[in-house]
Amino acid sequence: MTRILIIEDEESIAELEKDYLEVNGYEAVVESRGDAGLLRVIKEDFDLVILDVMLPGMNGLQVCSEIRNVKDIPILMVSAKKEEIDKIRGLGLGADDYITKPFSPSELVARVKAHLARYDRLVSSSVPVKNKIIEIRGLKIDSDARRVFLNGEEKQLTAREYDMLLYFVQNPNKAIPKKELFSAVWGMESFGDISTVTVHINKLRDKIEFDSANPQFIETVWGVGYRFKL
Repeated sequence: MTRILIIEDEESIAELEKDYLEVNGYEAVVESRGDAGLLRVIKEDFDLVILDVMLPGMNGLQVCSEIRNVKDIPILMVSAKKEEIDKIRGLGLGADDYITKPFSPSELVARVKAHLARYDRLVSSSVPVKNKIIEIRGLKIDSDARRVFLNGEEKQLTAREYDMLLYFVQNPNKAIPKKELFSAVWGMESFGDISTVTVHINKLRDKIEFDSANPQFIETVWGVGYRFKL
């Protein structure tokens, strides 16, 4: 059974989330402290984490960052904060989605299902490519091993960063709209925040560009999206 960890200190919200997830066939576990939740993620196997931002012991942004150091499972952040900067911080630390309170339980479940389905597709198979090894100006992509190297140094990419890079190299020199990237990499059109594309592009550039301020691979096409230059 799919296991989901809810890290939420408001008991009524945690129980509501747990009830709706269990009704939809998931096993849901609740932790009320950030530090306790992080420890549980490290020690146990979960398929997805629902993570509140404001938590005792360790806040959700810190927990998200620490989870990303050890696991690549989907993280859905939940917060009462509506400021755009908080959303960007969460996504920048590795969260896959961000939902603002109050929200409907059905929307939460829909997002959970979408992220789990997308993650299953990511880990079960990579996007097919004609060549197993792709090399472009010092950038090497091993599609069998899902590993990326820059001038011989391995770069640790998340599953979505890797899938985004692979989508780019399969569609070179083409202006790709943000919506197309979001749909291709996240597999969702109705749920999620498209601003996560920009956040992940910036993180990917930091890893594969020699100078992220003057990218030689991923260039911005203003008013459209991005283009991967061969």
